[in-house]
Amino acid sequence: MEVVRFGVFEVDLRAGELFRQGIKIKLQQQPFRVLALLLEHPGEIVTREELRQAIWPAGTFVEVDLGVDAAIHKLRTALGDSAENPRLVETLPRRGYRFIAAVDGAVASEEQASTAAASPGPSYSALQAVPKRKSLLWAGAIVVVVALLLAVNTGGLRVSMLGRSATPQIHSIAVLPLGNLSGDSAQEYFAEGMTEALVTRLGKTAGLGGLQVISHTSAMHFKGTRETLPQIARQLHVDGVIEGAVLRVGNRVRVTAQLIEASTDRHLWAETYERDLRDVLGLQDAIARAITNEVQIRVSSSPQSPVASTRARPVDPDAYDLYLRGRVEWNEWTEQGTRKSIEYFQRAVQRDPGYAPAWAGLSDAYTHMGQFLLLPARVASFKAKAAAERAIQLDETLSEARVSLASALLLQWSWSAGEKELQRAIALNPNNALAHQWYGWLLSARGQFDAAIREMRRALELDPLSPNKQNSLAATFHRAGRYDEALQYFSDLPDPDLNSESRHRRIADIYERQGRFGEAVAEWMLVLRLGGKQEVAAAVERDYRVSGFAAAKRTYLWGHLREAGGRAQNAHPRPRPYGIAGDYALLGERDSAFAWLERAFREQVGVLMFLTIDDRFETLRSDPRLRDLARRIGLPDTAVQDSVALGAH
Repeated sequence: MEVVRFGVFEVDLRAGELFRQGIKIKLQQQPFRVLALLLEHPGEIVTREELRQAIWPAGTFVEVDLGVDAAIHKLRTALGDSAENPRLVETLPRRGYRFIAAVDGAVASEEQASTAAASPGPSYSALQAVPKRKSLLWAGAIVVVVALLLAVNTGGLRVSMLGRSATPQIHSIAVLPLGNLSGDSAQEYFAEGMTEALVTRLGKTAGLGGLQVISHTSAMHFKGTRETLPQIARQLHVDGVIEGAVLRVGNRVRVTAQLIEASTDRHLWAETYERDLRDVLGLQDAIARAITNEVQIRVSSSPQSPVASTRARPVDPDAYDLYLRGRVEWNEWTEQGTRKSIEYFQRAVQRDPGYAPAWAGLSDAYTHMGQFLLLPARVASFKAKAAAERAIQLDETLSEARVSLASALLLQWSWSAGEKELQRAIALNPNNALAHQWYGWLLSARGQFDAAIREMRRALELDPLSPNKQNSLAATFHRAGRYDEALQYFSDLPDPDLNSESRHRRIADIYERQGRFGEAVAEWMLVLRLGGKQEVAAAVERDYRVSGFAAAKRTYLWGHLREAGGRAQNAHPRPRPYGIAGDYALLGERDSAFAWLERAFREQVGVLMFLTIDDRFETLRSDPRLRDLARRIGLPDTAVQDSVALGAH
């Protein structure tokens, strides 16, 4: 069978989709494969080795136990099941897992499925069609009425309906990675950089007219893909797709681009552009304007004025090349990539001091240096702010430079100035996903959770395949106390990534608050294993089994603190004072918690912006030292008062 039901759930095996009472539940591919295998053998034991083979193809090298644990955990989270009191998936220690709920229909083998397909009998679609017959009668009546109205062209209905029926409606668009026609793999950075630059330019040009442009980072997921355009469009939630290619020969660059209606794969527009590399900004502007004008024609029922050209200053070809290389490195989000990006951006501004995007890139790289603790926070934010201000001096309409400046200001706790820059960035480019994400962080820090969630949702809409944006939305739900929604968005994020430790700690906190202690411990185990702390993991597991949850939690927190203490004397990697303070607060060690919070203040650690809404400091909210620290950071009095009241409650 292609559709299997159990309880309130329905599984579409062919589409790889899970539904709960008709509502689609997010579930990653690996836990879905586990579910499919368990459903294929209801009531039977499926070994961990069988699960491994189902999740990973032969020749894949992974940490098997960790991978299976993570997949089972994510499956249980999606199903709302518990390891301690299972209703659906039962654990059999040292043996495997078993699906214990009643299943309506079994998963057939391919041979059985083909036999069933040849046999007469009611299909799922046929059963679904029965209650629709009454609706079809109404639909038929409506068709007759509409036909009569069209016949007499009531109110111009025939013209407005039939005249536009052949015109596809495009309200959202994605630029797929431009192909590299040079045949030289060393030029891939140029094609990728041109793609990102075109997305940025199109986001600004078309965004002011209401067109949604998907972020470069989500579109890059489809580089080299064999998926069809309709499949890609469904994943990105877009109506139109831009495909194209770029060829660079010396200082000449040629770009071909075509606009395609995503649902039908129909070509709507195509053009080729060739310019000198010094005029690459003008080339990007010309393409963005052409696409925007074409889309406006298809969206609006009345004639629109074409988007005007903007004067683009010439850019030194070598500086532009260095800038593209820097952006590719920066997008890696690694220490090595960040350091390399700084080298490229610095060389770019030395080559062409008037090229604003290179200064904005340099600012972003220094912000990364502060976030990764590769530079003292004060030094990193100072350098980031200076570079961003230089970019804005050169081009005050550059949205990404406004975000760069805003991030530097917020990390210096300049709340009002940072907010103004974010608002300006969004006004300049409504499709700037990073601007919406930073604005969501600021609103969260103020305790304005509904507004913060709106901004985070918008960021994820613009960058739908970004784990970082999804993690930020989930973390915002967690801060707001909307735990079920937080779990929904946390559940299908991949591991490991830069957010893995904080994510699983948040999930553990939710489970603890819900009384799901075994699942909270399982999350701690994932954190420890991902960090290579096997000895601490064994101690936590032993204490939970022997002494219970409270003892296991203390072992877990002290294990983290011992590891951080061992790094406290080293220059790199630097300890994270804010996180250490949180662990001490959870242990009830107030004086130690405030000592580390003061260190975070002296080092100007930007994450202190969340001090008054961070649940780890609940027990400290009635302490006047917290109120004093919050005021020194510059948090509004209302936020301090609200958080203290929340702690007392």
